[in-house]
Amino acid sequence: MKLIFLVLTVTLLLVWVAQARYCWGKLGRCRTKCEQNEVSHILCPYYEAKCCVNPKYVPVQT
Repeated sequence: MKLIFLVLTVTLLLVWVAQARYCWGKLGRCRTKCEQNEVSHILCPYYEAKCCVNPKYVPVQT
């Protein structure tokens, strides 16, 4: 019985950690460091991270 609880706990923890944190209307992802082809536009509400978005989805400032 303890083994079942251990497996369930580990599985739920892995699902929670592996879950993608989306931002910018699901066009961006929350990361601590953006990839080379992405720009940081806003901060993520989930935790202290940047919302990394493809530049073509970022509005042009006039």
